[in-house]
Amino acid sequence: MSEYSWPEENGWRTPDTSSAWSETLRILPVATRVTGEVVGRQPFGVFLSIAGCPDAVGLARIDKMPRCMVLPAVGQHVTGEVVWHADHNHQVGVVLSEWTEHEDLLPRFRPGQVVVGPITKIASIGVFVRLADCVEGLVPLTGPDASTEVFREGQEMSVRIVTVDHERNRILLAEAIR
Repeated sequence: MSEYSWPEENGWRTPDTSSAWSETLRILPVATRVTGEVVGRQPFGVFLSIAGCPDAVGLARIDKMPRCMVLPAVGQHVTGEVVWHADHNHQVGVVLSEWTEHEDLLPRFRPGQVVVGPITKIASIGVFVRLADCVEGLVPLTGPDASTEVFREGQEMSVRIVTVDHERNRILLAEAIR
């Protein structure tokens, strides 16, 4: 099975959402807590079968997902909150609870800060260091003598934050003086 699939490909019967739309809006207003099962996954989010509303289609969009998390798998049971309604395609927008409970820590970091964290990945371009839960930065390897051979994954490294790019969710680091 592919990483992505439509609900129908997973044996889910697509309900007649248009005839039940007014009832769906009544039962599932914005701010309603819901539970459901993931019935389809696409690059833009996951489709949900909402418990107690057989004629509703929920959609949890990936643009509301924290960058370090992954889409839940087909068949996984999730909880969330209704955040919008799409009249044109009769979908109920849901933000998953695990997404809203996750804090975005990127804004806490400022250029000039020195932080210690473990090396999580060694690549040809440099080493990635975990600064906090779901926040990593890159120490690029530069210069003619640059080599990844002196580093190992899990090794603690003291780094200085050079830039924080909020638009692209990236942090550029420099190795702090050893």
